Amino acid sequence: MGTFKIEGGHQLHGEITPQGAKNEALQILCAVLLTPEEVSITNIPDIVDVNKLISLLKDLGVKVQKKGQGAYNFKADDINLDYLQSAQFKEDGRGLRGSIMLVGPLLARFGKGYIPKPGGDKIGRRRLDTHFEGFIKLGAKFRYNKEEHFYGVEADRLQGTYMLLDEASVTGTANIVMAATLAEGKTTIYNAACEPYLQQLCKMLNRMGAKISGVGSNLLEIEGVESLGGTQHRMLPDMIEIGSWIGLAAMTKSELTIKNVSWDDLGQIPTVFRKLGVQLERRGDDIFIPEHKDGYKIQNYIDGSILTVSDAPWPGMTPDLLSIILVMATQAKGEVLIHQKMFESRLFFVDKLIDMGAKIILCDPHRATVIGHNFKSNLKATTMVSPDIRAGVSLLIAALSAKGTSTIHNIEQIDRGYENIDTRLRAIGAKITRV
Repeated sequence: MGTFKIEGGHQLHGEITPQGAKNEALQILCAVLLTPEEVSITNIPDIVDVNKLISLLKDLGVKVQKKGQGAYNFKADDINLDYLQSAQFKEDGRGLRGSIMLVGPLLARFGKGYIPKPGGDKIGRRRLDTHFEGFIKLGAKFRYNKEEHFYGVEADRLQGTYMLLDEASVTGTANIVMAATLAEGKTTIYNAACEPYLQQLCKMLNRMGAKISGVGSNLLEIEGVESLGGTQHRMLPDMIEIGSWIGLAAMTKSELTIKNVSWDDLGQIPTVFRKLGVQLERRGDDIFIPEHKDGYKIQNYIDGSILTVSDAPWPGMTPDLLSIILVMATQAKGEVLIHQKMFESRLFFVDKLIDMGAKIILCDPHRATVIGHNFKSNLKATTMVSPDIRAGVSLLIAALSAKGTSTIHNIEQIDRGYENIDTRLRAIGAKITRV
C-alpha cells in the first residue's frame, strides 16, 4: 500500500495543466470496438483506471500503438471473443467500473457482450439496471450467472426503439448510444445524460459515420447504420481535476494558473466556487486564481439563509467535486450545507477532517454542514487512509493546507484518477513525497 508524506502549510505558485478527462476516456476507449478501422486518440490520461481499460482492450485483441504521451492508435479488426468467457477476463473486468461500457459496442458489432460485476470506488450503490434495460429494449436477451456474478446480453441484430431512461446515467446513456449506432432503425433516448463527455462521445461517433442528433440535450435520436469507420479524437481536460486545483489554490492561499481548461465545458463549476468566495479570472482558456490573502467568504442566499451546494445531473453540479468543496469550506468564512444526493457513502471521509480540527456536522449519509474557520485556526496534520479517488484528493488538499506533516495511505486510489499528481504538485512548490 503506497503512502504520501505531505508537509503542509506552504503556499504554491505557478501553472498546472489538467490531464485528459478520465470519465471521457472510459467511454471513448470502449467506442474503438465499434469499428475495424483505426481510431487515433490524444490527451489520454496516464492513470491506473485508464491503463487497465487499455490492457483489457489489448487482451480482447485490439491492436494498440502508443504514438507519444497520451496519444494512441487503436484498431479492433481481429477481436478474440473467446476472451470474454475466460477466467482472466472475469478477474480483470471485475477490478474496473468502466469495463461495463465494453458491453454496448461488443453487443452492437458482434451480437454479444459479457461483463463480471464491476468493482470500483466504495461510494455506495451504482446499479447497472439502466444499461441492461436499455439493451433489452433494443432487443437483446439478458442472462445472469448468480454464482459468478457474470452478466451477458446477446442479439443477432439490435432493433431501434423508443426508451425513457429512469435515471440520466452518464455511463448508461453512453453504453446504449454506442449499441444503438449499429442497430436497425431509429432509437430515441429520452432523459439521456448530456454531460460534455457524453457530447464528446456522440461527436466522435458521428465522425465515424453514426447518425446521432440532439447532442447536448436530454433527447437523443440515433439512426442506425451498417458500419462505422475510423476517426481522430482529442479528449477534453478533466473538469474534476480543474475543480481540485481551484480548491487547492484557495485552501493554500496560493496564486495559480490552471491552463487550457476548456471554459465553455465547465458548466456550473466556476459559479459554485465563486459562491464559496473564490476569485476566478478567465484569461483566454486559462483560469487565474489570485492569492486569497484575506481568505474567502461563503455567500448566503438573498434572504440570508445558509447556502446549500448539491449535486445534480448535467448541467447541474457534478457530484465528483462535492468532496473538494466540502474540504475547501472548512477554511472559509461562513457556513454551507453540502448535500450529496447521488451516492450515499461519499461523505464518510469527513471523520478524518474532524480529526484534523474541521468543524463539520455529518447530518446523515447525504448531508454535512461545514462551519468555516476563516483561517483563524489551521487544520492539524494527521495520518489518514484514502477511501476512494475523490475523497483521497480532498484529504490531500487538506493535508497541504494543514500545519505539520501528514501521512496518507492507500494512495493507489488517488493514482486511479490523477496522473503523476505528486510530481505535478512538487513543480508548483508542494512538499510531498511518495513512500
